[in-house]
Parts: sequence; structure tokens; C-alpha cells
Amino acid sequence: MTAEIIVVTSGKGGVGKTTTSASLATGLAMAGKKTAVIDFDVGLRNLDLIMGCERRVVYDFINVVHGESTLKQSLIKDKRHDNLYVLAASQTRDKDALTQEGVEKVLEGLSEDGFDYVVCDSPAGIEKGAHLAMYFADHAVVVVNPEVSSVRDSDRILGLLASKTRRAERGETPVNQHLLLTRYNPARVAIGEMLSVKDVEEILGLEVVGVIPESENVLTASNNGIPVIVDVNSLAGQAYSDTVARILGEERPLRFVDVPKKGFLQRVFGG
Repeated sequence: MTAEIIVVTSGKGGVGKTTTSASLATGLAMAGKKTAVIDFDVGLRNLDLIMGCERRVVYDFINVVHGESTLKQSLIKDKRHDNLYVLAASQTRDKDALTQEGVEKVLEGLSEDGFDYVVCDSPAGIEKGAHLAMYFADHAVVVVNPEVSSVRDSDRILGLLASKTRRAERGETPVNQHLLLTRYNPARVAIGEMLSVKDVEEILGLEVVGVIPESENVLTASNNGIPVIVDVNSLAGQAYSDTVARILGEERPLRFVDVPKKGFLQRVFGG
């Protein structure tokens, strides 16, 4: 069986890609899938911080690409989930250290080791690392904030996914594209400060696979080295759980997209 490759990508930085990669990979593992998550952001390396394994990095993605270490040596097993593994990026190497052949070798190795899913945490934009992260993808989760500049930049990414992947070059079924809206605030949408789910879907011509509400829990979880999906009490964690379920083919209604209705006491006392 071949592993399903999911790239998490966006047109601009700071929209929540690494947070999303960590939560999607963790959610897939929680659903019983053997999952690896790879940090393609060579030179920066944030994924291992959010996954809480930064002190356990000995060998990284670039070491494997260049044959300086094996996959087995380089994959870090998650402490919370037995079937979840992290492959960290290098902080000391240049982006040019990544090669298409090297990436293919790593992905094939993960397939041979029985992985069900590989989540590729892409750098922002359209440079080499981002292109290599999406090249072998079967699915793409395009992370967008509900603002015009983020949506416009994502439109370029959708164009690349349609034309610059291995599937496109071979004339195969296109990469399955999913739109994920992050930092969504229904109250700000209601007063016109943010684009609505419908606005973003219409501009990009794609349906959303999830809507992640604006939440302080995301930053708290990241700072503690815990993917927010593990926090089942947080709205963002619940929204990521819904997103993973939809990616796995389950139908779930969208939550957290409307302004919460005031309860009786709030209406009476103006709370």
C-alpha cells in the first residue's frame, strides 16, 4: 500500500500552516492511521517545537535526503501517540539542500515502512521548498485567513497545484484540494471586517474542509509543545477534529461559523 501524501500549504506566511500540519497529523494518528509529518521549511524549523520534540532532534530531513542518516534514525516517535512520527527540518542548511530525488526517496521509504499518511508542512509562497512539498501530493490543504491578501495569494497556490505537481505532469487525477479557513471570527465577519466562509469559497472556487475559530488556545498549545487538536475542550481543537474526520470521508456540519446566540439571562441583563 502506498502512503497518502497531504501537503499543507498557503500563499503567505503566518496563517497557521505548521499549527495545522501538527493537528492534522495528530488527528490522523488518533484515528488509527500510521502517520509521519515532515517539516519542509529548511532553515527555520518550527514543527518540532509545536510537536514538543525539539530536544529529541538528532538527525533531520536533510540528513536523510543526503544519505547521512536513515529514516529510522531520523524519525522521532511522538510521546503521546505510538503511530505518529516527526521528521524535523534542518536549521543549519540551505533550502537548496532539498532535491526532488531526495524527497521522493524519503516518501517512498515511508510508504515501504507501512505509513498510511505523510503530512508535508510546506514553507509559505512558491519557492523551492514549497514546490517540492506539493510536487508529490495526493491531497492539498490550502490554509487561508479570511482576508483579501491571504485569499489572493492562495489563488496562486491553487494554480500551481493544478499545473506543477507530478500528477499534473503525468495527466493523472488532479491533486485533491481542500480549503481550510483559520483565525475565523464570526463577530468580525458580521460587521464586515473579515470575509465570510461563502465569500472565500466563491473567490477561490473551492469548498472549505474546515473552519478554525480564532482562539487563544492555539498559541497556548503551541507554546506548550502540544498540537491544539489534543485540547478537546478548545473550540479550535474541536474544529481540527472535525476537519480530520472530513478528510477521512466523514460528513460533519460546519461549526463555529455563526455568532453565538445570547442565552436568556444574557439578553435580559445585557451580558
